[in-house]
Amino acid sequence: MKKTNRTTTRRLGAGKKRPIKKRILKPKFSGVILYQGPSLLDGAPIVVILTFSTDNAKTGDMLQTWILRADMPPTVAIKSGDDSSVCGACIHRHHSGGACYVVAGHAPLSIWGCFSRGGYPVFNPEKHAHLITGRAVRLGAYGDPAAAPFKTWENITALATHWTGYTHQAAHKNFDPRIAGLCMVSADSPRQALKYQNKGFRTFRVAMEGDGLLDSEIECLNTTTGVECITCGLCDGARRDADSIAIEAHGSRANRFKTSRADLIPALAIA
Repeated sequence: MKKTNRTTTRRLGAGKKRPIKKRILKPKFSGVILYQGPSLLDGAPIVVILTFSTDNAKTGDMLQTWILRADMPPTVAIKSGDDSSVCGACIHRHHSGGACYVVAGHAPLSIWGCFSRGGYPVFNPEKHAHLITGRAVRLGAYGDPAAAPFKTWENITALATHWTGYTHQAAHKNFDPRIAGLCMVSADSPRQALKYQNKGFRTFRVAMEGDGLLDSEIECLNTTTGVECITCGLCDGARRDADSIAIEAHGSRANRFKTSRADLIPALAIA
């Protein structure tokens, strides 16, 4: 028999049947447009964009939604006061010298830039629903959900496992009360919180260090325990049986917020 130094091309396990791995295709885009049209607050053009990923350590891996002026960058809207189309008369607006923790020149500006270049497709349930199904959603990473039609949020929350959201527009003449069935109603004093709670709303109140808590409130669990919003889920306006929430003003502009001395309450202090 003739000897050969050639190596065999056969391999161990070559005859085994192996399971076929399904490839999960990632979308070529980082978000979708949920709504583009007039603001319900003042009729100006706005856009609502949902993005799929975040590095927000407080919220955890939640889908994020951004309510922006469609016709100008958020930084420009803040300087001109046109951010009222998406923020209403919120006292925390930067244009009003407020304490809003969102830095409009970071994520909001980047997202608006991608939108202005045509980087986001319009949401199509048949094509995009699977990207939202089974995920948690944050309603309003920037801007107020009340600026967009209720149907926008109803459609998305129907796909999500759970969500969080806040609105400062409960006193706005155009406010759709159904929004309070999805979002916490924001309050900036104990008196205001009690007013809204007496109307059946759950509130999310911004406070100063050392301010008291109402009997109907607990301090934000991210502050007290470090739990992420995606795990906690208490800031869902639909959870009517849960306590309202209070949180110490935070972010680089937190010192701009002051609780009215007349509104202070002798209660358990916010640490």
